[in-house]
Formats: sequence, structure tokens, C-alpha cells
Amino acid sequence: MANSKYEYVKSFEVQDEIMLPNIIVVRVDGRDFNRFSEVHEFEKPNDERALNLMNACAFAVLEEFPDIIFAYGFSDEYSFIFKKDTKFYQRRASKINSLVVSFFTSVYVTKWKEFSLQKDLMFHPSFKSRVICCATMEVLQTYILWRQRACHLENLFNTCFWKLIGCGKSQKEAKEMLEGTQKQEKNEILFQQFGVNYKDLPSIFRQGSCAFKTEVEDIVKYKENGAPVKRLRKKITLTHSENVAGRSFWNVHPCLCKELGHFEGDISKINPEYIKSFQFENNLMPSTWIVIRVDGCHFHRFSEVHEFEKPNDEHALNLMNSCAVAVVEEFNDVVFSYGVSDEYSFVLKKNSCFYERHASEIVSAIVSFFSSVYVMKWKLYFAQKEMKYPPYFDGRAVCYPSIDILQDYLAWRQVDCHINNQYNTCFWMLVKSGKSKSEAQNCLKEWRKLTRPHAWHRNKVSKWNINWNAKMLEGNIIGYTKPYCIQGTQTQEKNGLLSCQFGIDYNTLPTMFRQGSSVFWDKESKTLLSNDEVVEKFRKKIVVEHCNIIEKSFWKAHPSILEEDNR
Repeated sequence: MANSKYEYVKSFEVQDEIMLPNIIVVRVDGRDFNRFSEVHEFEKPNDERALNLMNACAFAVLEEFPDIIFAYGFSDEYSFIFKKDTKFYQRRASKINSLVVSFFTSVYVTKWKEFSLQKDLMFHPSFKSRVICCATMEVLQTYILWRQRACHLENLFNTCFWKLIGCGKSQKEAKEMLEGTQKQEKNEILFQQFGVNYKDLPSIFRQGSCAFKTEVEDIVKYKENGAPVKRLRKKITLTHSENVAGRSFWNVHPCLCKELGHFEGDISKINPEYIKSFQFENNLMPSTWIVIRVDGCHFHRFSEVHEFEKPNDEHALNLMNSCAVAVVEEFNDVVFSYGVSDEYSFVLKKNSCFYERHASEIVSAIVSFFSSVYVMKWKLYFAQKEMKYPPYFDGRAVCYPSIDILQDYLAWRQVDCHINNQYNTCFWMLVKSGKSKSEAQNCLKEWRKLTRPHAWHRNKVSKWNINWNAKMLEGNIIGYTKPYCIQGTQTQEKNGLLSCQFGIDYNTLPTMFRQGSSVFWDKESKTLLSNDEVVEKFRKKIVVEHCNIIEKSFWKAHPSILEEDNR
């Protein structure tokens, strides 16, 4: 990132490393999935296609992240367990949490039609997630047993509930009939009234699904004499076991024992509150401005694979802007957002109580929703391009105590936008003219030497009177804007390079490239005639602008954005 006087705002970021020997578990939960399942007409009490879609997402997560060894899920939730000594993203909770939920969401949207759930998604599915730190194998075992028992109890209740509704009961009547009943009583209701033996129901409904990695021998090649050469590789297995937290299941799988550990005994009693105490939670400081920054993960590669225009792809940027608009519409507490390249920052109002200011839930909900919109809207901006694999994002939450510091944070991001974009505009022009990436970088360093007066006798060199060797500027390049940092040249010198060698006036390039995008609620006035009187009415609308937010004039022109009682 570029150096600037605003970089002090980074000091407000909080480290959230999960210390060893804690075992990391990320639990992903559907957000507002009751409504989602109704709108999309899921079969009640269980839709096997929907469950298989969840399992496919879990499979994809295990394939994408090598350090995830085991996963257990039912209904609209899945828990992912990392190997005990993982160094994944330096064990930072916010990174791990947001990456898993973002990828899970993107896969869910991508694979939707494969499972014939419905032709089109009616609205954006999204999830929230949290991190649980299991201090010992016993805690992990108890956690897994807790989730599988929750699966059984919820499914038993829902099976009875929907059977009663199917025979004419209202939802209120069905709830009243089941209130206070025990497991045995629910089993009797199913058997006596509906002829259903609960144990005969599919195991995927009663016991949930677990996916885990095992080691198998695989033939990788053959020797000249025809003898096979075998290597161990990890294979993902999906099963619906009666007791995934039991020794009889766990300890017979060497990969689980090797990467996580053995279960010493079986557990019968569970205290959910005890397990919840291991949840890793960063409660955000009250009366501070919350900023959620969403950043593309491995977007350099993603942009290359999908052949984004360099140095800026207008369609890709407008897709990001469209996702930001959707986030502002979805989350009432978001009052302003600013984005550039593959990142977006969302500002929540100072008095926000969204998810009780729990960082993991706020970050995961916004990152997941952003990911969902990105995948769903892809075809609107890239009609001729197929998405070759699901993108995903990471997120973090930072609190800023005052409006001035918040504005400095946003100024920092816009300064970074300008400097990186200016450098990359030069960089890509050099590459497109024939240079390799390293040659283009070296050319920029050489240009700086040649254009700075102290490099020669000052009385012989005017500002841009340089006999530049055109061969130095031949090149071609591939890649994405953001990864290339500012090296060597300064603003004036890069402007000179663009002007002298390529006839480009940097200041005439589209403002979206130079200044990024701001998305916020604004007031729109409308003049009406009522009872022979002219009446001016106002309504709020979301706008996308490409403007200078470093200057105080922007904030003076839009004072309502950061009002402390905003909406």
C-alpha cells in the first residue's frame, strides 16, 4: 500500500490470532434461511436436494483449503475443523472465518442449478459464521456431539411438526401440541398417528452429514518395466454416521487421529453453555464507527483467468459497485461505502447494535452477502464470460472513535487508490507495448532517474526535455492492478511518462479509475403541486459517485451521511 500521512489509521486494527494448541472450528449458519427455504419452496421437513447442495459446498471447502480435515453439517449449518497445527493465515480468526464463509457462499450460488432446486434464485442466499477454539480434544469431541444431537432433536421436532400441519393443523396448533414433549412422546406421535418409524427415515435427515479426509494409495505413474508407482494422497469421504463423536467412528480413521488426535473415551453428557464459552468473539467497542473492509482473495489470479482488461476493467469495477449497492440496501446500519479495485469498505453507524456488535457475525454476514451478489450478478456484467471458478473474499472489522479519524481512514483508501492506479496505468502501458513485467518495473525505475534534475547537471535538463530511448518502452503485460506496489517513480514523473511516451493525460482518465467509488444514501428532492401550492418532497436513494472524499467539502455537502442518529 502507498505511504501517506493517513497510514496511522492502521494502528486501530486489532490482532486476533488464535493461539496454539487450540483447535480451530469455523461454524457456518444460514442467514434468514427460514424465509429463504419458504420462498424457494423447499420440501418440508427435509429437502434432500438442499441438503446435498450443502454437502457439495462442504466438499468444495475441504478441497479448497488443505488444512480443513473434518466437517459436519445438517439443515443449513456446517462446522469445519482445521488440523491442530494449522498456520493458515497465521491463525487470524477474522481472516479464517471470512474466507470460509465467503467461499462456501460462492459455491452455494454457483452450484444451485446443479441440484435442480429451482430454475432461478429469487434472492441472495447468505450465511454468517463464527470461530470456536477447542482447547482440548475432549472439547472438540463434545462440540461435535452437541451439533449431532442438535441435528437429531431438531429433525425429530420438525418431522412431527410438518406431519401435524400436513393433516390439517395450523402452525400454532402444531407448536402447542409438541410443546414440552420428550423424544419418546414425539416418536409415539409419529408412529401412532402417521405410521412412521423415526429410525426408518433416511440417515442424512436423522444423523446429518460428515465429510473428512482419508489417506489412500494412488498410482501416479508406471515404471519402464510396467510396475506401478504409488503415492499416498488425501481423499474426501462423505458419510452419515450414527455417532461421529464416538471412539468407534473417530479412532478408526488414521488421518483424523494424525491431524487432530484421538478420542480417549465416549461422552454422554453435554453442557451447551460450557461449549459456547470456547467461542472466539471480539465484541466491538461501543460508540465507535465500525468499518468492515472486504478484500478479494487471490484476485490477481482470478482476474487473469477471467481475462480482465488491464489496468482497469470497467465491467469488473461496476460489478463490485453493484455488490456494494446491494450491501447498503440489505444492511440498514451501513451508511457509507468506498471501493477500489477488488476491495470495499463499509461504514456502520456509530450507535449500531447490529448482531450486538459481535465482529465475527457482522463481518461474516457482510462478506457472505457480498460474495453471493458477486456470483449472482456476474452474467449482468460479463454476459460472454463463464465464471470458471467461485471467487471469495476476506473481511475484517476495525473501530474508529471519531469522525475525523474515520474520514482519515477513507482518505487513506482513496490516496492508495490514486497512487496504485497511476503506477499501474504506467506499468500496463509499458507491458502492452512489449515489455515483460520485470522490464516494465525496471523502466519505471530508470524513468525516475532520468527525469529527476539531480541525476544530471541541473542547467542542462529542463522538466520534460528528455531524449528517451523508445526501445526502453517496448513491452507487454498481464495481471491485475492491485498487487503491483509503488516503486521508484513519483506522481509528477509518472504523469510525464504517460504524456511523453503514450500521449495520455492521466487527469482525463475516468474518475472511477482514479478516485474509486463511493456508495451512500442521498436525498432526492421532487417538486409537487398540492392545493395550488408548490411542495418540495424528499426521498432517500442510493447513489454511486466517483468523487474526492479526501477534501472536507464532500462531507460538508453531505452532512447527513455521518450524522450520529443516522436512520
